[in-house]
Amino acid sequence: MSLPSHASVVVIGGGIMGCSTLYHLARMGVGDAILLERNKLTSGTTWHSAAQVRALRHSQNLTRMIQYSVDLYARLEQETGQSVGWIQKGSLSIATNPDRLTHIKRQEALARAYGVRAQSVSAGEAKERWPLMNAEDVIGAVWSPDDGRVSPSDVCAALVKAAKGLGAKIFENTGVTGILTENGKVVGVETTQGTVMCDAIALCTGLWSREVGAMAGAEVPALACEHFYLLTKPIDGITGNTPTLSDHDNHLYIRDDSGGLLVGCFEPMGKPIKPGVLDESFEFGLLPEDWEHFEPMMMNALHRLPALETAEVKMLLNGPESFTPDGMFMLGETAETKGLFLGCGMNSVGLASGGGAGMNLAHCIVHGHTAYDLGEADAKRFAPVYNSLEHLMARAPEILGTHYEIAYPGRQLSTARGLRALPLEAEYKAAGAHFTQVYGWERPLYFGKAGEPRMTFGRPDWFGNVKAEVMAAHEKAAIFDASPFGKIEVQGPDAEAFLQKTCASNMAKAPGSAIYTAVLNARGTYESDITAHRIADDHYRLFVGTNAIKRDFAWFKRHAEGFDVTLADSTKDYAVLGLMGPEASRIVTECGAPELNGLGYFKVGPAHVAGCHVRAVRMSYVGEAGWELTMRAENASKVYAALTAAGAVPAGMFAQTSMRVEKGFAAMGHELDSDTSPVEAGLDMLASRKKSFIGSEALAGRRKTTARSLMTVIIEDEDAVPLGHEPVYVGGKIVGHTTTACFGYRVGKPIALAYVHLDGADGGQAEVDIAGTRYAAHLQFDCAFDPSGSRMKG
Repeated sequence: MSLPSHASVVVIGGGIMGCSTLYHLARMGVGDAILLERNKLTSGTTWHSAAQVRALRHSQNLTRMIQYSVDLYARLEQETGQSVGWIQKGSLSIATNPDRLTHIKRQEALARAYGVRAQSVSAGEAKERWPLMNAEDVIGAVWSPDDGRVSPSDVCAALVKAAKGLGAKIFENTGVTGILTENGKVVGVETTQGTVMCDAIALCTGLWSREVGAMAGAEVPALACEHFYLLTKPIDGITGNTPTLSDHDNHLYIRDDSGGLLVGCFEPMGKPIKPGVLDESFEFGLLPEDWEHFEPMMMNALHRLPALETAEVKMLLNGPESFTPDGMFMLGETAETKGLFLGCGMNSVGLASGGGAGMNLAHCIVHGHTAYDLGEADAKRFAPVYNSLEHLMARAPEILGTHYEIAYPGRQLSTARGLRALPLEAEYKAAGAHFTQVYGWERPLYFGKAGEPRMTFGRPDWFGNVKAEVMAAHEKAAIFDASPFGKIEVQGPDAEAFLQKTCASNMAKAPGSAIYTAVLNARGTYESDITAHRIADDHYRLFVGTNAIKRDFAWFKRHAEGFDVTLADSTKDYAVLGLMGPEASRIVTECGAPELNGLGYFKVGPAHVAGCHVRAVRMSYVGEAGWELTMRAENASKVYAALTAAGAVPAGMFAQTSMRVEKGFAAMGHELDSDTSPVEAGLDMLASRKKSFIGSEALAGRRKTTARSLMTVIIEDEDAVPLGHEPVYVGGKIVGHTTTACFGYRVGKPIALAYVHLDGADGGQAEVDIAGTRYAAHLQFDCAFDPSGSRMKG
């Protein structure tokens, strides 16, 4: 069979992601799709996968995606007659310390919210389910009966059989040598067997994705690490199949394998593999055994499974897996190259995710978007700095180690830090800032506490620091740094017409106006939410989320066709300082800008603070009056010095989040995503009804079928510590779940925003399940705190 001269879509890579994507493309009507594999199908990572399929993930849609995989694998067997080796024996997650127990009980609560069966069991019951286990140090467990595993090669064989039956073609021993592009769009693939012209490429090349992406000028930050599991010969006590035993405190997963044991690990710090080590000859390949590296894990395994002492080792398998800088796979179209779609960087969950991820990737290629929101896996989410080899060699081994970490709130990664510094980094360090990394930027979380914070699910040791920052903004004045927010300059004769088309609010306001607006897709759901400053008739400056700049810039650029506008990313050129609180007025006057007191709400005006030109807008993200001051980055130190000398203090992201939630403000990636429209979020009043814009027809339709469901939740018990993603119960039934949660310092209670799907919930009582304990709460559409009047509504 010879290569066709043209295919609508070329899938590169014959592992689980490539096979699944090809199958779903064919099912969606792309009958001429082809798959290219330079060696044999499954010969990279897929063939040696331990192939665990655990449904529960940290978000509803990732869980939904894996549930789709499970359903698909069962369906394929009926569809093709090809067994997929599905063994559903459940999984048992054990805890050996109180924090791990809290962690798995939070997971159990989450499972209920997402429709996944899970139940707490005692240490004794856990021992009954896994008799070979030493349970002396086990204090509790969670049993998930629907989890299981598959046979990797059989799943791929079934997908391929079904895809071929739908007209798709597969070419093995066909290596890709180049990707052809024209005007930033893919047009073809060069291979060892000839050239195929195409309209789109699905890049599912696993361990080699970074290099293949570079052929098309795209950044694909993924790096291979060594991944180990031990296989033993048959041992007494293993009969038939066992549940998967998850001993994450010891970094282990354990199950039966051919009458013996399979003991795998995600050790605290993995071993990275330099690019080039795995070349095109690496087919069904393994790396050398490394007993020295595995020894600490082996000691953990001997503790948990005394039977290992006398077991005969078959092999220590060392197979490479690819990891990304944040531990989440990459799915969707790249920002750099149109028509190049990524389905890679699976972080060792390829078999569990592959069915649903392949479906979503095919959906993205055919329909222009995933089947449901997968923003956390967006291919455009990484800053260019993340693609550096130095960064990946440091970060990928840590990401492997986080696989089984306890999901403490506020936990920070320690490798590849200091990649991008804010203009005021020196000042923040001097003020005792504790930093987090967002899109490469080091951003202050809070100030004034030396050393690393204690990891806990209880009240954090920075609680008092954040309270002081909130109260400074509430009673005096605080400075919030928004410098890393993305900034896009839109200039040209058609600037207004272009933004009228791409934004939901009325953008035709006079120069000197600021406009908060939704940016919707054709489905009437969120692509982004932004603030725009109209600087002149032909010039707007857009402010977008810190980690959204690559995605949003690509979105606007691809919709600019036919408009006489230019777009430029000016993020690094400007610093933005929010001066908020009742003393802000006095401070700007003392710093030389008294005219700002005459600036109207959502109005933009020039001024000089400490002799430096600023563009100020009267608006607030934290529910206290003030201004956001935009200035050249090089002037930030001088302006900051003047503001702090006049009495303002710096405040971090934890304080900002607390105040945002108290004010009921929704945030992209938390309350707003591509499954949600302004109607459900309670922001429909900001969308224009007098113009046509992208998504306006769909939004009008949603107004007839949906209603606002985003609510404020106020928890009665001051000692409760909600973190977000907790189920909300009314009358014993789950009616929704929290999105962002924190302590509301101005109201003196734990608070959250939540989507609640229940008529008449406003003003009612509810319960919030935090790690298995239900806390009484009050539901309301009003915000928890309104600085113009009452402290707490309800």
